[in-house]
Amino acid sequence: MANGKTDILELAVDLSKGIRELILPQIGSAAARTHTGTAVGGDVTFGIDEVAEDFLVGYLKESGANVAMYSEDRGLLNFGEPEYVLIVDPVDGTRPAAAGLEGAMVSVAVAEYSDQPAMGDVIFGCLTEIKSGTLFTARRGGGVTITTADGEPVPVILSENTDLSKLFWTIGFRGRPARVLIEAMGDLVDISSVDGAVFDLGSATYSITRILTGQLDAYIDIGPRMIDEVPEVKSLFEEVGKGAVLNNSPHDLAAAGLICSEAGAIFGDGWGKSLENRLLLGSDHSFQMSCVAAANPEMHARIIEAMDAGINQLKSKFGKES
Repeated sequence: MANGKTDILELAVDLSKGIRELILPQIGSAAARTHTGTAVGGDVTFGIDEVAEDFLVGYLKESGANVAMYSEDRGLLNFGEPEYVLIVDPVDGTRPAAAGLEGAMVSVAVAEYSDQPAMGDVIFGCLTEIKSGTLFTARRGGGVTITTADGEPVPVILSENTDLSKLFWTIGFRGRPARVLIEAMGDLVDISSVDGAVFDLGSATYSITRILTGQLDAYIDIGPRMIDEVPEVKSLFEEVGKGAVLNNSPHDLAAAGLICSEAGAIFGDGWGKSLENRLLLGSDHSFQMSCVAAANPEMHARIIEAMDAGINQLKSKFGKES
């Protein structure tokens, strides 16, 4: 195949759809829940992950494309002389997929190949809902397209809510110690638990794309910020993660971040700062990223204020001065 930009974007979409077609019949099956190993980043590899990763590698070998790929389970692999690198999470939301729930997506991001590509180097993002087939794509500077499995366009709908008490949001929970998480985020949970709602959907990409469909106002995961500002809690993360720190890695956020931003929503780290300079090709704690995504700037600012207050509470409970 030719290796121009148009071709690599088409390959990313075709790859995403191919993984979805492979995984769809296995959603909710007993085999999908089988533990088959440990990923590069330290998370459990389920049977459904292994099948998807095998397909991913085989697909790129057969395509003849000069690309590299980075995935959670295989790390960095080169095919030919790479011109682009694909950052792939074949099943983001493995646990929802294994349980037969909707919150699972195929995530593929494309960046020009270099030794140290960063989030800001992502030129294309593609997210495919495994159950429904709905496709989210974005080119940097080119906006977002959402289509159903039948190709029907879906509009971007961004909530105008700015009231934290009415916040509909999702929380990053897997692998995070519950006591620590609630110490930092419990006030926001309480504020929004009656007039709003908080969910753990088990997938960063599914959660973030619900902001674009108008179903949610925000996605909040401040795991890495908690560790960076209160290092004393890192051992608790490692205890829950069976020796590994499990937070969102670049393969979770590379495509979703571009798609979110191109749709006009607000996407940044747990401090409210840009993630554009964060490196892509890694999964350990040094690569992991906190994330706050929100439908509008005012809501985003109010969430960051709430997280600042929560971190101060965490310091008082777990920090050295406590």
